[in-house]
Amino acid sequence: MTRTTQELLEAGDRHGSSTFSPARMILDHGEGVWIYDRDGNKYLDFVAGIAVTSLGYNHPRLTAALRDQVERLMHVSNLYYSAEQIELVDTLCARSFADRVFLCNSGTEAVESAIKLARRYQNVVVGKPEKYGIVSMLKSFHGRTMGALAATGQPKYHAGFEPMLPGFDYAEYNNLEDVASKVGPNTAAVLIEPIQGEGGVNPADAEFLRGLRKLCDDNGALLIFDEIQTGVGRTGKFFAHEAADVRPDIVTLAKGLGGGVPIGAMLSTEEIFQAFVKGSHGTTFGGNPLAARAALTVLEVLDEEELMANAAARGEQLREGLEALAERYDVIQSVRGRGLMMGAICGDAAPAIVGECLKQGLLINTAGGNTLRFVPPMIVSEDDVKEALKRLGKALEVFANS
Repeated sequence: MTRTTQELLEAGDRHGSSTFSPARMILDHGEGVWIYDRDGNKYLDFVAGIAVTSLGYNHPRLTAALRDQVERLMHVSNLYYSAEQIELVDTLCARSFADRVFLCNSGTEAVESAIKLARRYQNVVVGKPEKYGIVSMLKSFHGRTMGALAATGQPKYHAGFEPMLPGFDYAEYNNLEDVASKVGPNTAAVLIEPIQGEGGVNPADAEFLRGLRKLCDDNGALLIFDEIQTGVGRTGKFFAHEAADVRPDIVTLAKGLGGGVPIGAMLSTEEIFQAFVKGSHGTTFGGNPLAARAALTVLEVLDEEELMANAAARGEQLREGLEALAERYDVIQSVRGRGLMMGAICGDAAPAIVGECLKQGLLINTAGGNTLRFVPPMIVSEDDVKEALKRLGKALEVFANS
């Protein structure tokens, strides 16, 4: 007998992880930028699985590719090659500065891989084991595993897990002088998001990123860009750091790369990848044929449907619409972001606005506690953005006099 929505919610409350606080709804299926719950309610989705479902829901190319792959081969482990894995790493290198790619299952694993590679490079290749320090930014977010967590510059995520792994320090975002004060002879790498996601949709200044490149060069440190949320075209370019014309040493990807299928990737050069030899790092599921086929399909559709150009155009439309709403509603203090990664700063009202948007059939979420985050699927249309802004405006009516 099929359980009711309420019965399922109660079961989820009893047995699901207490680390999450999901909305009181059960999502069932989706089409394009729209998603439906099991009771038939329809929502315009500007969360996209937190910047994951880059092609939206039930994209015909991705659905067909996954169906075909499931019928042929899903997993072989890294004891063997699959054609899908080879094609993916080859494609990622062709689109980037990189010569080699380590495929894994998530963003936090990609960051772990980057930290390990940076430390091992300094130790084994450069011959300076004392260079193990990682400098990251305040308000950053790099993941939940212990290494990525230690790199995350937000104490609230550290609470109860202390002591943190040694060798991590934090500097003020967009403040080159502060970063320089933390970088020294023991620094292995500087780790930064070109646009902070969980920290509140904070874009890095181009001059700041260029200054980091020089700072790292002057100190023999590697520059790592965490592009887990910003990468794969979301900002209008394949990598967000391209806007600053800065070449990193290591880049991490995940989220939108798989279009909903879990995957992570860490990219670097032949010189730096010398540090990884057989057995020095690994993963069981990373690069499996199913995830690799999903990522290849996303990359193909990204080009064929010109989704990076769409991200730039729709992002500008979204920015202009949010700024117009800010003129009408004082609760929106400012707007920032790039492409289809946009934030509206609303202070303490942000969580309540998310709730009102849900009532209007618009899914958004908060970042940094005070910012409305908009990261819709990259297939979003002009009409979809108009509709989202219309629904947001209705939600903001509740706060018109607050």
